[in-house]
Amino acid sequence: MKAVVYHQYGSPDVLQLQDMAMPELRPHELRIRMRAASINPADLYILRGSPYMLRLQIGLKRPKNNGIGLDFAGVVDAVGSDNTGFRVGDEVFGQTAHNSSGRTRALAEYLCVDAAVAVKKPQGVGFAEAATVPMAGCTALYAVRDYGQVTSGQQVLINGAGGGVGVHAVQLAKHFGATVTAVCSEAKRSLMQDIGADHVIDYRTHDFTEGSNRYDVIVDTISSQTLRRCRRVLAPQGRFIWVGGPSTNHWVGPLRLALNVFAMSLIDRGHRWIVVAKNPTAEDLATLAGLLEQGALRPVIDRRFPLGDAADAFRHLEKGHASGKIVVEI
Repeated sequence: MKAVVYHQYGSPDVLQLQDMAMPELRPHELRIRMRAASINPADLYILRGSPYMLRLQIGLKRPKNNGIGLDFAGVVDAVGSDNTGFRVGDEVFGQTAHNSSGRTRALAEYLCVDAAVAVKKPQGVGFAEAATVPMAGCTALYAVRDYGQVTSGQQVLINGAGGGVGVHAVQLAKHFGATVTAVCSEAKRSLMQDIGADHVIDYRTHDFTEGSNRYDVIVDTISSQTLRRCRRVLAPQGRFIWVGGPSTNHWVGPLRLALNVFAMSLIDRGHRWIVVAKNPTAEDLATLAGLLEQGALRPVIDRRFPLGDAADAFRHLEKGHASGKIVVEI
């Protein structure tokens, strides 16, 4: 089978398409004939081996797992002897474990995964569309439903609304009845309106922290403003939910930003300052599958690449301007 692999940390240039042996099926696993995978900023961290603290999990000098890609969608090709929940031919999607060793990952023609991380794909939803959901969708679900506790009538702002997590967060906040303000580039205005945003702020021309509106929940996916400035526009007892953001710190990476949020929670008792820190579960992915089936959640795909052009997909992700998710079709 063909698989995208890397044998040293670095830029997308280190990725190679190689012939690999078929992955060996374990009793608790499913073997999946892959149809699509989406890539995430987490995949870039894994590819680069940066921040260096991440290497304690994925390999100090070189990657333990030479495969790449966490979000998958495909057809069950074989079922392990301990599994009774799936059958050959089932269409499934989910997310692999980032710290697995010695196995292929989602950018491959076949993938073996623990059956506990897979759920059945809704009929009528394409494989590419389903592959966009696991990591970004679950992260948005935790930010909006669990940590943000968004309810009907609240004012919610999504900073970085045009990205992979952002497009899910906008739709989920609307699903829970909020009035949603999306912060993104002007080029993404029509997309934001299409997926339900009530207001759109172009970050290039307007600073949302200078406005007069107050928000019950701010979901921040890009850390473009300081926490003190964000505090200006939080309503009393409002919640600031930190999802992520770029960092040039090679040792701890975005963890430094997360620590700032924790510090703010000690200083400012009038608001809630929360870091999203939860791994996706099959139960929550099934919740998102139900929303996909109902049409309450619409996948947004920026670009599609064939497996042989996976390095180009990562280069496109590095630019940081994608609308929604980037998909590799297999």
